[in-house]
Amino acid sequence: MAANMITLGRILLVFVVVIMFQGGFTLRIAALAMTIFVIWLDSLDGYVARKLNAASEVGALFDITGDRIVEHIYLIFYAAVGAVSFWVPMIFVTRSFLVDTLRTVAFSKEGKTPFGDKTMMRSPLTRFLTASRFSRAVYGVSKVVVFVLLGLELAFRQAVADGAPWLSMGALSVFRATTVTLVWIMVAFNLFRGIPVLWDGRTYLFDKYLPRDINDV
Repeated sequence: MAANMITLGRILLVFVVVIMFQGGFTLRIAALAMTIFVIWLDSLDGYVARKLNAASEVGALFDITGDRIVEHIYLIFYAAVGAVSFWVPMIFVTRSFLVDTLRTVAFSKEGKTPFGDKTMMRSPLTRFLTASRFSRAVYGVSKVVVFVLLGLELAFRQAVADGAPWLSMGALSVFRATTVTLVWIMVAFNLFRGIPVLWDGRTYLFDKYLPRDINDV
C-alpha cells in the first residue's frame, strides 16, 4: 500500500510541476527541482515495496502505469511549449499503448509479467533488452537527463526573456541543439526497447485473447 501511495503521489505532483513551469524564472527552477524529486520517487516506491516485503505483480504493473502517466504528461507539456517536436509524445504514446496492451493480456491470461522470473519475454536477447536491470537503468537515466535538460531550457528561456546578462541567445541555441539530440536518442532507445516486446508478444495479436468479433468484446 505504501509503495502504491508513493506512485500515486508522484502522479499528482507532476500536475503541480507543469503549472510551476509556466511561471517565472524562480518558479521554473523550483519546478526543475521538483522534477528531480518526482523522478527519485520512482526508485523510492520500488525500494519501499521490497523493504516492507510488499512487492507484488499488480504493484509492479501499477508502477509501470505511473511511469507512463508521468513521462507522457512531461512530453505532452514539453511539446505544447515547443521544447520538443509533437512527434516525440506521439511516438511514446503509440508505443506505450501497443506494449502495455500486450503486457496486460499476457498477465491476465498467463500470469506473465513485464520483468522478473515470470517475464513474458521469450529469448535471452529480448529479456536483456527490455527486462534486464542494465537496460532499464540506462533507459531510466536517459529520461532523467532529458526531462531535466528540457526543464532547464524552459528556465533559461525565461531568463533570456527577463534580460538576464549571464545568458546569451547563442549559448541558449547551443544548449538547445544538445538537448534536442539527446531527446531523439531517448526516442530511439524507447523504440529499441519496445520492438522486442511487440515481437515476443505477437502471438497475442493473432489468437483468441484478442477477439475479432465485436460481440465477443
